[in-house]
Amino acid sequence: MPDSDAEHLPPLLASVPRDRWPKHVAIIMDGNGRWARRHGKPRSEGHRQGALAVRPIVEECARLGLRQLTLYAFSHEHWRRPRAEITALMKLYEWYLKRERKLMMERNIRFRNVGRREGLPASVIRQIEDVERATAANDGMTLALAVNYGGRQEIVDAARQLAREAAEGELDPEEIDEEAVADRLYPGGRQDVDMLVRTAGELRVSNFLLWQISYAEIVVSDVYWPDFDAGELHKAIAEFAGRRRRFGGLEDR
Repeated sequence: MPDSDAEHLPPLLASVPRDRWPKHVAIIMDGNGRWARRHGKPRSEGHRQGALAVRPIVEECARLGLRQLTLYAFSHEHWRRPRAEITALMKLYEWYLKRERKLMMERNIRFRNVGRREGLPASVIRQIEDVERATAANDGMTLALAVNYGGRQEIVDAARQLAREAAEGELDPEEIDEEAVADRLYPGGRQDVDMLVRTAGELRVSNFLLWQISYAEIVVSDVYWPDFDAGELHKAIAEFAGRRRRFGGLEDR
């Protein structure tokens, strides 16, 4: 973290050793629809406010010096939603990429899209590829947006790749280990998650980064995503820092 930013740590984190902070934070951004109902707005307005809520969280994570932020934006299962809502979400994603490219360059953020490209509108794919190319040399925080993503689908795709390589004689099946599987997960989403945040009070992982969250600490916020701000992020990081991560071992005595 730059010295100028380190001097302005939020009170909740000022006394927390930096090595206790998560390096990779993943967030299931839930509650847009319920936020809209609470405010008497259409679901589309909830999604728009949810998109607007992304920027301050991205900026704060980059300012704090996190290595990666992964946001669950559109799941594989979301294709079951009404066509009009899907169309609106795709347009919103395209709008977001156009709007935030400048910020990513200014903050040295590398962008990656995590998920299957098949099925996405051509205009969205063009924006994804354009922003990925533009930010490829950035070496600050990685921002990964999971769009058309499913954790089971990701593992299936990795297994298919391993099977193809084995069938073609490029890989000995006996050499397949956890590292081999991890290397074939979607680019941009391969890093293990330290802290998984779910907003809107839900207590499930919804097929998100199933491999990568194996040892993640899960923090649940009752706040709907459009209202999730830097203060809520600080609370989550402080809660994470107060936990002991044993990775299957015994707690120190």
